[in-house]
Amino acid sequence: MNVFEETKYIMNKYNVHPNKKLGQNFLFDEEALNLIASGVNEQDTIIEIGPGLGTLTAILAEKAEKVIAVELDDKMIAILNERFKLYNNVEIIHEDILNVDIDKIAPKAKVVANLPYYITTSIITKLLKTNIKDITVLIQKEVAERICAIPGSKKAGAITYFVNYYANAEIVGNVSKEAFIPNPEVESSIVKLKIRENKLVEVKNETMFFEIIRANFNQRRKTLINSLSTVVDKERLKEILRELNINENVRGETLTLEQYAQLANKL
Repeated sequence: MNVFEETKYIMNKYNVHPNKKLGQNFLFDEEALNLIASGVNEQDTIIEIGPGLGTLTAILAEKAEKVIAVELDDKMIAILNERFKLYNNVEIIHEDILNVDIDKIAPKAKVVANLPYYITTSIITKLLKTNIKDITVLIQKEVAERICAIPGSKKAGAITYFVNYYANAEIVGNVSKEAFIPNPEVESSIVKLKIRENKLVEVKNETMFFEIIRANFNQRRKTLINSLSTVVDKERLKEILRELNINENVRGETLTLEQYAQLANKL
């Protein structure tokens, strides 16, 4: 039985269908599943987010020392509990990942997941503030390209700078919409985030650093001075830009991570 047949079998056996509200799309492409799990070894503790029917969970359980599967959907919990009841290295947690204390349940773990696309950014933002070692996730291709963009490039957004500060991000594969049940409306990509041992830049106040980045990208069509006018006094900002040899008419979307760090430190 191939993965597609197995997926249909489990759906029919339990009379379940993907929950659109929870962003469920069941991946059945064996090559993609193996690529997502390719960085896992027998010493690893893995946190899987949104395991659904347990297709990826089964692969991870064969490779890792332990798999902690965090699932929100009641129906999927019932399936997972029955499917993995004989596994001694699979723990199933019935909870919203955004409410889970990651460092408490598995410090220094790795995250491997097919993420719900509607909360991808929220989940990644949470994970990067923990002690997770690295992250491999399947996400919407457009979001993947933004996350992995070069800060200051056209595809960059606030999330680009946030991720780049904490991790080295790389797209390691693309997945067609035909690889899911049901087919999503978008193409997907597998992204690997390798957490940096040392932050890429030094900032005196991370809150200020991210605040000015967010403020700029909330109004990215404006010049940096105008987009940050609600955060910083314009005249003070002009003075700082002159000190940093940055044109006062620059748009914030063109600044590098280093320039934002310099600006935040001056503030």
